[in-house]
Amino acid sequence: MNKIFDNVKILVVGDIILDRYIWGDVSRISPEAPVPVVDVNNETITLGGAANVVHNIIRLGAKAVLCGVIGPDTTGGKILSKASELGLEIDNILVDPDRSTTLKTRVVGGSQQIVRFDEESREKISDGNIRRLLDIIKERLKDIDGIIVSDYNKGVVTALLMSGIRDLIDPPMFVISDPHKDNFKCHKYVNLLAPNKEEAGAFCGFDIKNEKDLKFAAKKIFYKLRCASLLITQGKDGIALFEDENKMIHIPTVAKDLYDVSGAGDTVVAALSLGLASGMDLEAAVRLANKAAGVVVGKMGTATINIEELNEVL
Repeated sequence: MNKIFDNVKILVVGDIILDRYIWGDVSRISPEAPVPVVDVNNETITLGGAANVVHNIIRLGAKAVLCGVIGPDTTGGKILSKASELGLEIDNILVDPDRSTTLKTRVVGGSQQIVRFDEESREKISDGNIRRLLDIIKERLKDIDGIIVSDYNKGVVTALLMSGIRDLIDPPMFVISDPHKDNFKCHKYVNLLAPNKEEAGAFCGFDIKNEKDLKFAAKKIFYKLRCASLLITQGKDGIALFEDENKMIHIPTVAKDLYDVSGAGDTVVAALSLGLASGMDLEAAVRLANKAAGVVVGKMGTATINIEELNEVL
């Protein structure tokens, strides 16, 4: 599969995040409070949110366009620098002078995440910036094979943005949405909705504990959002694919080790979009994405998969 994605190009629009990890060892408890003391060894920064979806796409050998909004701060500058290193056109990333860029900092002691603290703005972006994003999308429609909406509820994905995308596209162009649990209503009429089990349950108003719950949640999501297809990721329990509200296909996880699920959903939608764009049917593309996610959850931190790793598991 080394060359299969070479001619594929996916546009990703959504919340751009910088993930910062502080890594260390824990061997004692603080005398000041009952908390572990982390002896810091090193620090890493990686692209997160919509930018992590793009990172996966590029490492799998395809091309990508990243659209979103950052602030005029150091964090935003680091995102632009990393985006440039990946060969992305940074003109597609808007800078809002009244906004701060989302930074998630995680402190990891040994193999255990101790704490996470977030620095961010969650206010909805202005209608003017939404129109600018829609203009970018319109200009690139002739060059792309599909669109992914990556929603972390930081203000970029709104009803206005989603209705604008619907007005712009025509079949066979597909839209895959990875919704945030508090923002589901924006994601109507997409080709494929791809929440995790907790997000789907939160939208439906109950915990999904078994297959009966899963099927009932799917019916409710289809009824309320009118999506064409639905994919619900379930961690160690694999993926449930609904090509329509009455047909569920269960795909078991292939993960050998489960260390960290950070960014696993990003990998799923990235690999899934490449599968669809290269001519796979929906079930085959989901099975491909499931194998890709099985690699990523075996890594610590916000991780990606490359084409060599995907070939190995295939």
